[in-house]
Amino acid sequence: MSAVTLPDLKAARRLSRKQGLFAPDLLQAALARAFVMLRPDLMWKNPVMFTVEVGTVLSVVYTVYKVFVPASTHATLGYLIALDVWLFLTVLFANFAEALAEARGKAQADALRKTRQETPAYRLARAHDDPRQALDAPISSFERSVSTALKEGDLVVVDAGLLIPADGEIVAGVASVDEAAITGESAPVVREAGGDRSGVTGGTRVLSDRIVVRVTAAAGKSFLDRMIALVEGAARQRTPNEIALSLVLSAFTLIFLIVTAALWPMAANAESYMKDYLGAPENIRSLGTDVPTLVALLVCLIPTTIGALLAAIGIAGMDRALRANLIAKSGKAVEVAGDVDTLLLDKTGTITMGNRRATQILPLGDLAATEVGLLAALSSAADETPEGKSIVDLYRKLPGGNPAAAAAPAGANFVPFTAQTRMSGVDLPDGRQVRKGAADAIVKHVRAQGGTLPARLQEQVDAVASQGATPLLIAEGNRVLGLVVLEDILKPGIKERFERLRKMGIRTVMVTGDNPLTAKSIAGQAGVDDYIAEATPEAKLAYIRKEQFGGRLVAMMGDGTNDAPALAQADLGVAMNSGTQAAKEAGNMVDLDSDPTKLIEVVEIGKQLLMTRGALTTFSIANDLAKYFAIVPALFAGTLPWLKALDFMHLASPTSAILSAVIFNAIIIPALIPIALKGVTYRPVGADALLRRNLLVWGLGGVIAPFVGIKLIDMGLVVLGLA
Repeated sequence: MSAVTLPDLKAARRLSRKQGLFAPDLLQAALARAFVMLRPDLMWKNPVMFTVEVGTVLSVVYTVYKVFVPASTHATLGYLIALDVWLFLTVLFANFAEALAEARGKAQADALRKTRQETPAYRLARAHDDPRQALDAPISSFERSVSTALKEGDLVVVDAGLLIPADGEIVAGVASVDEAAITGESAPVVREAGGDRSGVTGGTRVLSDRIVVRVTAAAGKSFLDRMIALVEGAARQRTPNEIALSLVLSAFTLIFLIVTAALWPMAANAESYMKDYLGAPENIRSLGTDVPTLVALLVCLIPTTIGALLAAIGIAGMDRALRANLIAKSGKAVEVAGDVDTLLLDKTGTITMGNRRATQILPLGDLAATEVGLLAALSSAADETPEGKSIVDLYRKLPGGNPAAAAAPAGANFVPFTAQTRMSGVDLPDGRQVRKGAADAIVKHVRAQGGTLPARLQEQVDAVASQGATPLLIAEGNRVLGLVVLEDILKPGIKERFERLRKMGIRTVMVTGDNPLTAKSIAGQAGVDDYIAEATPEAKLAYIRKEQFGGRLVAMMGDGTNDAPALAQADLGVAMNSGTQAAKEAGNMVDLDSDPTKLIEVVEIGKQLLMTRGALTTFSIANDLAKYFAIVPALFAGTLPWLKALDFMHLASPTSAILSAVIFNAIIIPALIPIALKGVTYRPVGADALLRRNLLVWGLGGVIAPFVGIKLIDMGLVVLGLA
């Protein structure tokens, strides 16, 4: 597996973000690709444009026949050639739209691929029982290797100044890491063993200290490889909504194909009737009997605009997700984000400022605060979480605290924290058992040991919780001896963010392991719609399933192993790149920035994708309606004079009307490419307001634009003497 150098990758990312929609190199690559995509084996994947391509071939054949048999039609050769040219350009412009979207991704992929290089790696022998022993050993004592030779499960030592050679999880140590290559942010971050901030990415640089990393992604499966596959389109699959819309467009195309095919005998019969029974001149001809004209009619009636832009819209949506530092495992994840109804967010690090810190130790019995603090520190000595470390730090700062005593003696047996027990602790060599954890978990533990609870315990727990802090109880054996206060601070502007989500029609739910009083207090301050207190993996799963049973789409963001079941169950699971491998595997989207508030951007990207597709579909269908009034009267005005009543546009001639409509139909595709790639501007408004705006801007605009455009083209043809 290859890593990257930071300066090169950062430069590549800056270049890709500054590159405009119509950079010359992108245009050149897209134009070449547009011609390649004319191959029928590629075109058939887009039924609408494949129909246009087949029609163009028929029109060209008919034009060639006209050259050899001039009497086959009264239409001029110039008119037929012009139709052929613009029908061909319609197909080419459609291919160009998709090719340009792909070219932007390929340009990013090429820039990223050029930055790949082998990175030195210092591998541990698998015989190491405790990776922590590697933190003090000389670097020369480890096997020197390279990143491309690493396998999943290998342990590597990374010193300050070295690049992390592979994606993995820290199993020992703590270090400051420069992740600017991934996130674009220059501020380093702390990554440490244990907890939910243990994930590291290949190509990032350790700035201080030493860490031991377990490789979790084999060669070819790193974040960089996934990013390259994503932007190249290799990993893109059509989303369910895109497939459904394609089927609808195919049905429209088939219907209009049948209708158009039926017009040819109808027009021929109308001519015969007028000649035989109404005494019309023998040379009367309707354009409805010319194959190129009927092809032009079909192309103008079927939804060519959205058919041409549909793939580009989907690719651009994936591209916008990538530019927001999100790796989506499929296009479905981006699309589902736009339909989310319920959003589950962890309290810690999402709603509050990172990890909680211990601020007070309150004795509940005869012991002094220092004595209770020592028990709390002993129970946290092997706790690698930031909360556990803050308890040890608090004890050491207490008057009379003994830093040396905070380390558990040899022979102590540590009990790790689990989401099920919601407590941790230590069994000391002298037989004492010390536990710390959530209030209800410790109460249950003490009662199971046959102990009794201190007077007014619940009152003191409730008093701490009602202030928005989290109370942790300290117990020795069957006695509750004290309480540790963990405090949270709300992130600035978080309440306004939730109000923004509410305007989008999304219900927010805070997930926390806190007791109900603390959860209620924080939820009220943050402005969330609901909360899950004392949340276990089972509780999260049950809540998600309840919401889904009610027909709602649920999004979940998490970073820990205990979040994995909920991430897998949620319709949209966003995992932190800094989190555990289990969480990243369970989610269908990974946030490279590890920013818990990124869900708001995820939702907006998804909604923008859906809005863009909806807006351009509305526009396409609306402008087809307007084209009927240009083409239908022109086709049959000679044989059915009453159709002149529908000729609102008063175009110069039937051939000018048809040619103008075909030209407009072709040039509207490249005109809409910037909107398809950039997306329609999203504003957090309700569904009703959004529908009204969509119909007003894109529906009404789609009706008006063809009337104006076709008339202007007709006038231009007259001026040029081509009408």
